[in-house]
Amino acid sequence: MTQITELNDDDLPRFAQEWRQRALRGDKEARGVAHALESELRRRGRATAPVAVELDTRPATLRQPPAPWWRFW
Repeated sequence: MTQITELNDDDLPRFAQEWRQRALRGDKEARGVAHALESELRRRGRATAPVAVELDTRPATLRQPPAPWWRFW
């Protein structure tokens, strides 16, 4: 991979999102790379909302819709 500081402003958010998704799927090495890319995004002042919006990091139990309070007999 090229140096993070050499990435242009258009590619950096895409790489950050890709590496964060890999980390969420369980790739242990991807966590550090994703963190470094996101840190560079923040340093450049280009932390965009779509990167954060597409990633749902809540536990699986919270992502499930709540059970209805009534029972259909």
